[in-house]
Amino acid sequence: MQIHLESGDKDEYIIRAYEPGRVRINQEVYTRSLIISPRALLQDWPPTHPDLLVREHIRALLELEPEVVLLGTGKYLQFPEAEVLQDLVSAAIGFEIMDTAAACRTYNVLMSERRHVVAGLILPPVSQNRESPE
Repeated sequence: MQIHLESGDKDEYIIRAYEPGRVRINQEVYTRSLIISPRALLQDWPPTHPDLLVREHIRALLELEPEVVLLGTGKYLQFPEAEVLQDLVSAAIGFEIMDTAAACRTYNVLMSERRHVVAGLILPPVSQNRESPE
């Protein structure tokens, strides 16, 4: 899926394309889970599946002081355990959970509106992308 959205600031991180297991941000392709905001890109975010999310992973999103958090859970929408999301609820930060393709599209829209959005994008290893949901 190609995503076309232009931003006025060349120093911002924009998602240009997504396919299961790969995301192109600006001119680079990434194949591991990551955290993205308009001004920060944190590579090698540990979770490779929503079941592996722990509170420390969510805290990494909060360190960027977001207005809103998007959590892309891979090829399919999967809700993490409520305990994992507790820090978002306690901080009164708005958040949305969606599949990673939808999170990529939503990130670009919110970024273009000049919102301080932070997205945690789970990119499962390629072998997991070929499996059907359980």
